[in-house]
Amino acid sequence: MASLSKAGAALAALREELTGEVFAPGDAGYYEARAVFNAMIDRRPAVIAQCADTADVVRTVRFARDLDLPVAVRGGGHSVAGNALGDGGVVVDLRRMHGVRVDPESRTVRVEGGATMSHLDRACQPYGLATTGGRASTTGVGGFVLGGGTGWLDRAFGLAVDNLRAVELVTADAEQVRADPEEHPELFWALHGGGGNFGVATALTLGLHELPEFAVALLLYRPEHGPEVVRAFREAIDAGPDRLSGALLYITGPPEEFVPEELVGHLVCGALVTYAGGVAALRGLIGPLLALPVAGELVAELPYADVQCMIDDPPGLRNYWSAEYLTGLPDELVDVYCSLAERMPVPTGTQHILFPQGGALASGPHDYPIPYRDAPWSAHPFAIWEDPADDERAIDWVRTVRSEVEPWSTGDVYLNFIGDEGAERVGAGLGVGNMLRLEKVKRAYDPDNVFRFNHNIRPL
Repeated sequence: MASLSKAGAALAALREELTGEVFAPGDAGYYEARAVFNAMIDRRPAVIAQCADTADVVRTVRFARDLDLPVAVRGGGHSVAGNALGDGGVVVDLRRMHGVRVDPESRTVRVEGGATMSHLDRACQPYGLATTGGRASTTGVGGFVLGGGTGWLDRAFGLAVDNLRAVELVTADAEQVRADPEEHPELFWALHGGGGNFGVATALTLGLHELPEFAVALLLYRPEHGPEVVRAFREAIDAGPDRLSGALLYITGPPEEFVPEELVGHLVCGALVTYAGGVAALRGLIGPLLALPVAGELVAELPYADVQCMIDDPPGLRNYWSAEYLTGLPDELVDVYCSLAERMPVPTGTQHILFPQGGALASGPHDYPIPYRDAPWSAHPFAIWEDPADDERAIDWVRTVRSEVEPWSTGDVYLNFIGDEGAERVGAGLGVGNMLRLEKVKRAYDPDNVFRFNHNIRPL
């Protein structure tokens, strides 16, 4: 750690050199600058540098290295683990760097490291193009993609990381590199799931796909119909094309026009079905679900970018999530899943979710550190609430869901879906067989583990 006088002089120089703004404890705006999506995260970085361009990123990383300080990277700030912040460290805040440039001829898009899904999706929409994005418009593109990237389009177009063409990165030595299949290929491999372990991603280039139409159905049912709904959804996915996706979910009934008043604020079972096509075709694919006693129904053709905003959760609430990837969805597990909804914290923003996999996700490249690719289903208990008095029951419920579905677990996990669950779970998210190779890449690009505020890979 540097002396106070050296640190003070270095901070003054950083303030002078940066095009963006610099915040330290005591500065006006520091509290707001360190706030992230998950209100359970309360960390106090030594410095927050809101970078305006890549040159600012280089200066900030060099500043951190000169003072022997670890670095956290903030893109969307949406990580449930709070990876955007670190006590006593330096935050490279990329939110000002959110430019998106679409090349419709090559069907690619260059996305700056601070862009959110909304920036990406809105830029691609006029061209009738899209790539797999997160299921919330506020999710940061960088962390989402480098962590793997599963969303409504993964069965049709593969994981987000399957569409990754190149990454522009500032390494722990404050060097700018481009990683792609030809340049720094081993680093490029590691960025397919290894997250922010290897540097600051200042821009990513992604492949795009034609998506002229997109349709969605949100069907709500009284909770006693849950087992029938799950089986009907399973039937629709099994029989349908790869362009059909969505989620099963138990939620608190929202105050929307299509929701009966007696269900608002109470537990409901839902089927959210997405389709990379038109609404007439979607209706034909969800016959088993429409045949059940639907209590609330919304079926529409909407721009994909609008659907991405449908289940956004507001920032500033308390979050605790986890996940288990499943060997299948047999009837016994259906009953277990539905019974767990009875213990869900209601009324809150909590969601009890099952996602289907398969399609292009399952057939994608198996060399990358993405071990959960072959699981046909994933369980994602997603607790979100406001009152700290509910912390214990919300967290206990998430852990109970994990425990109860464990007999059907593959043992793999998607790291973007979980908080800090220990080194063993990091291995489960990257594939135990990949760890030695990842540790060697970490040693090559970050031997001092400067980028440690993440699902950390330690340098070998």
